[in-house]
Amino acid sequence: MKNLFFSAILFAALTFSAKANNNALYVASTTENFVNDSPLSQLLTFYYDIKNALVKGDANTAAAKAGEFVKAVNNVDMKKLPDADMNAFMSLQEKLAFDAKHISETKEIGHQREHFQSFSNNFYKLAKAVKLSDKPVYQDYCPMKKAYWLSSEAAIKNPYYGAQMLTCGKVNDTIK
Repeated sequence: MKNLFFSAILFAALTFSAKANNNALYVASTTENFVNDSPLSQLLTFYYDIKNALVKGDANTAAAKAGEFVKAVNNVDMKKLPDADMNAFMSLQEKLAFDAKHISETKEIGHQREHFQSFSNNFYKLAKAVKLSDKPVYQDYCPMKKAYWLSSEAAIKNPYYGAQMLTCGKVNDTIK
């Protein structure tokens, strides 16, 4: 009986330990893209969410994610930024907020994609000036639209044409 009781306690302890380790792995994986938890790194995640929604042709999600981006870009704590990052961000903050606001205010995918073009150009300038991720950031180019966008992967998924021409484009630059 003693052995059975001891085995049950040991099993419970191992189960608890495994769950704790899984939670630690989850927490680690959700923050791996952020560089020193910079307030600007979160903007890259929102950018990718908007881009992915446009790839899928999902105007509702693109609008919602753009709304989240607008809140985040307007609430960046400048005091937490190094001077060089703050200067780069301040020169682009209004432009990024403008295009994201327009994307958030419409459910018309064509209009969202029009604003995504200048949004992407300005976000590229930010990504070149400020290290936003420990992983590469790819700048992709669509020759049909003559437009750029950023991606977390080298595989082309075109946000300007979505399913119509999903793989139209090429990697133009890699920011490491």
